[in-house]
Parts: sequence; structure tokens; C-alpha cells
Amino acid sequence: MKKSIFITGFFTFLAMSSFAQLQTVSFAQLDSLQKIDPRNVLVFIKTDWCKYCHAMEQTSFANKEVQQLASQKYYTIFLNAEEKNIIPFNGYQFSFKPTGNGTGLNELANHLSEVQNNLVFPALCFLNSKNEIIYQQSGYINPKDLNYILQKLN
Repeated sequence: MKKSIFITGFFTFLAMSSFAQLQTVSFAQLDSLQKIDPRNVLVFIKTDWCKYCHAMEQTSFANKEVQQLASQKYYTIFLNAEEKNIIPFNGYQFSFKPTGNGTGLNELANHLSEVQNNLVFPALCFLNSKNEIIYQQSGYINPKDLNYILQKLN
């Protein structure tokens, strides 16, 4: 009896904790998902070395309201701007372009994160269900402001 209660409690905890996690997809999955359930897309463009990117992941994207709204109303993609693998998107293949000794950017990250000819990380790019850019913003965004943007663009 105690064992069944423990198992039930454990799986209930797992189910509840899964609601609190942001559901993300990849660019490779996006075309198929848009055919089934068209939605706007939230692309979070980051780098491994950016302290503001890490801070935004740990605060804004860890916020329960942001997670819930983003998971229910958007397809969310986390894109490492320095991704070296080819990324298929919108009928194109985007590749890594070196910019110096051991550095570079993926063409897709460059395309989606450039705001007014400036490249700043972190960056958000919102796409409509036809993969057209509808809004871009660069720099750290706190949970309250991100939640507001998600509500307004939905």
C-alpha cells in the first residue's frame, strides 16, 4: 500500500513539474508543427559566453507565467548563435560562418538577431506562422516585460 502511494505521488510530482518547464522545439520540427497547429514563433538567440543570455534563461524563461504562455501559444526555439551545424529553416540551409580565429556565427542567428544593423545578445525574434519576422528585441528582458510582450504578440 505504501509503495503504491509513493509511486502515485512520484508520478504526480513529475507531471506537475513538467507543467513548469518551457517546451522548446527545433527549427527542423517547425515546418511540420506549423502545418498541424499554426502559431507564432519565439526565437531566443543566445551565446554560451553571454552573461545576460544566461541570466535571462535563469530568470525570464524560468518564470512560470512566461513558461505557460510561451508553451501554450508559441513554438519556442533556443538558438545558439554560434551553432556550427547546418540549420534547415524555411526552405534554406543556414551554416556557420567564421568571423575570426575560432569564432563565428550561424547565418540564421545573424539574420534573426540583427536589429537596426546591430547584433546584440541576447536577442528575441518573433515570427508569425508564415515565418515572417513580426518583432525583434535585443538585450536582457525581465520576466514581467517578456510576459507583456508574449501577451501582446499573441
